[in-house]
Amino acid sequence: MLHLLYFWLLTLVCSCLAAAPSRTITKRDNSSFVNSGKDGFSVNGSSLRFIGTNLYWLPTLDSNDDIWNVLKNISDTGIKVIRIWAFNDVETIPDSGTWFQLVQNGTTTINDGPNGLQKLDTVVQMAEQQGLYVIMSLTNNWNPVPNTTAGNPPPQVLTSVTPPRNALSNDYGGMDLYVRQFALQNHDEFFTNDNILTAFQNYTKQIVLRYLDSPAVFSWELANDARCNSTMPTSATCTTQTITTWHAKMAAFIASLDTNHIVSAGTSGFQCTDCPKLYPITPTASPTPSPAPGKKRSKVTPLTKGQLIKQRAESRRLNRAAAKRAGTLKEDGIMIRGRWVSTATREVSSSIDSTTDGSSGVDSQDILNIPNIGFGSFQVFPDQESYGPDDPNLDPVQNKINSSLAWIQQSAQSAAAVGKPVVLNGFGLVTQDNLNNFVPFNMTYAPYASGSTAATDGTNAATTFANTTQQEEGYSSFLSMGNSAGLAGIMQYQWGSSGITQSSAAIQLDTTDTPTETGESPNDGYSIANNTAIQQILKQGAQAMAGDS
Repeated sequence: MLHLLYFWLLTLVCSCLAAAPSRTITKRDNSSFVNSGKDGFSVNGSSLRFIGTNLYWLPTLDSNDDIWNVLKNISDTGIKVIRIWAFNDVETIPDSGTWFQLVQNGTTTINDGPNGLQKLDTVVQMAEQQGLYVIMSLTNNWNPVPNTTAGNPPPQVLTSVTPPRNALSNDYGGMDLYVRQFALQNHDEFFTNDNILTAFQNYTKQIVLRYLDSPAVFSWELANDARCNSTMPTSATCTTQTITTWHAKMAAFIASLDTNHIVSAGTSGFQCTDCPKLYPITPTASPTPSPAPGKKRSKVTPLTKGQLIKQRAESRRLNRAAAKRAGTLKEDGIMIRGRWVSTATREVSSSIDSTTDGSSGVDSQDILNIPNIGFGSFQVFPDQESYGPDDPNLDPVQNKINSSLAWIQQSAQSAAAVGKPVVLNGFGLVTQDNLNNFVPFNMTYAPYASGSTAATDGTNAATTFANTTQQEEGYSSFLSMGNSAGLAGIMQYQWGSSGITQSSAAIQLDTTDTPTETGESPNDGYSIANNTAIQQILKQGAQAMAGDS
């Protein structure tokens, strides 16, 4: 059934996607810096399509040998691009460990020492030596604070062990830390408050100028998953235009400093088909570029609400047909003379879900059309986000994978209408074997850890989360769909390494009193440390992307 939907989506991709003129200013083709344009990425005169991986924690490793070995293992897999946090904000200076910037009482101090930006220097230099490019993300939407839940905290918060600093991707400071330390109340004030904007631009300037001449920097990613909401309150005035305006200001600011590198958006890909646009797509008088030999010229089709409803209805029809053939169709209507005359499962809601209704304050297509944005992004984390209504004829894992495949196709179509590259900058499926470590991005504890409420309340993790075979099939299908849809890059989340000598990175996220030192890099439920099957899938995906570039 999964394969049936995949082939239908693949056909839909071919009918919807086409190149469109880019508004990105293209630098010289033979530049050693990565360029972006209507045909994707290029460097040194050659096109570049890539498989990448995420490792936000890399600059926190104590040992330079560890950093080198991690990067070498990644390079040996055929991966070309890594994505890291180029920020590490703290509210008080820690006794040990890495930190880049102190944000305290409305003032900021940058740490240029050996446990500060010099660690970032090491990562960039070693990445270049290993032939890797680095996407430098400048801040994060998520920075929840442990044990500050309003009212009575759930038992998980009180009983869980707080992991060491920098173990989780949301423990590097970010937007909410600025808001707290500038004595403000709402998350979205990060995007609108002049004092915060000045402080963030000051930090951004220091990072951009530091690596101005480094060809190892792939792009400056303005933020990871910027949106109106977080774990802090949100004002009623935050809209898609709030987030788009901030991206436009920051992109223009960086472009005024650096003409060598691309500026990118790091959004989750949320869209709003009906929202007013600050950067509307305008029809071009020139025709679309000539198609490849043997291919028909196709028309760029901007994503619409009607298309989403039609696509979901067709997907549901195919799933029902496959279930009927297999004898597993869930009929729940009225039967007359052996025929079903009304069935609830045949109904398709015409409503658009939170990924496409603008409720998060994100319109990724409008952001991508900002002149100084070189490429867009989206993410696939179906254990944390819903990318469409579930089909009752599929099990939970199949629903997650199928909706993710549709989300990949939808995101590619949206970017094609703008005529700029788009990168899947993070995807992952949590397996049953990794549930004990799984910490959602908006939490500080593992809700399925041993002894937690979710682990003992009867939740059937065996069907809700993927087993290892389903994860392998899901990752393979994500890579295949992304390649077929013409994505410029696909990045797994997250890399994992064993044999790490840094004690603070050896984390077991459970509810015991003392975390077990495993010698592995941080694991928030997505690590692929010692997972040779997934690493081989990434290697094969890298070969396929390189062959099709």
